[in-house]
Amino acid sequence: MKKLILSCLLWGAAAVPAFAQTYEELSERAVAATEQDSLAQAEEYIRKALKLEPANPHNALLFSNLGTIQRRQRDYEKALESYTFALNIAPRTVPILLNRAALYLELGKDELARVDYSLVLDMETGNQEALLMRAYIYRQKRDYKAARSDYERLLKLNPLSYNGRLGLATLEQKEGNYEEALSLLNRMIADKTDGTAQISTPLYALLYVARAGVEQDMKHTDLALIDLEEAVSLDASQPETYLTRGQIYLSQKKKDLAKRDFEKAVSLGIPQSEVRELLQRCK
Repeated sequence: MKKLILSCLLWGAAAVPAFAQTYEELSERAVAATEQDSLAQAEEYIRKALKLEPANPHNALLFSNLGTIQRRQRDYEKALESYTFALNIAPRTVPILLNRAALYLELGKDELARVDYSLVLDMETGNQEALLMRAYIYRQKRDYKAARSDYERLLKLNPLSYNGRLGLATLEQKEGNYEEALSLLNRMIADKTDGTAQISTPLYALLYVARAGVEQDMKHTDLALIDLEEAVSLDASQPETYLTRGQIYLSQKKKDLAKRDFEKAVSLGIPQSEVRELLQRCK
């Protein structure tokens, strides 16, 4: 009997803190659990807080955090639902709009992402992330005029933006303005900085890959191969390097070398579907 009473008392003592948790305590525990990468635990705390105070205006932040947790868990549809719940509470919250837009892009819903980035720019005309990503969407849609407008707005705000300059160079290449694209890339390679710090080695290597792509389009394959060798020496883990070099080797009928590079690109993350036809041509 005594053992039973003691067990009940211990159970009761252990249960009290759970029932005593406030909305603020649950929210704080969710943040701590997220920082410790205990995502399932963080989600549980958030759901308890939402259930405890369903009308609390701070639930916009909780739903946003829940969306980010679900996104990290690759539960994209639930993450999208959570971001949308957050925006239903606080529809003009820029960070949440940016998060949902990025998720839309991951899901291949580019037009919905463009709408969210445009909403951000309606509120913050100088938001660099929104300008950069909307320009990317326009470029993918081949709306080059709109893409150029956003890139130019971004570069007025931040003339040495790595992503802005690289994006504009890619746009020039797509429009066939090869000399302009080369000029931009040459300056970036010479600068070695984004205006605030030195460009990291992987990003610097990508500049050589980008320039090789332009040189490839200009039929300057010898120059392109030199740039690709430099890219490999800087960072041998860039799959785009091997994909581009494989295409050049294939155009030169060097099928064994091309096959080796395509297989390397796949091993580094290029989807098999993107190189299946190229590998077929290597036979």
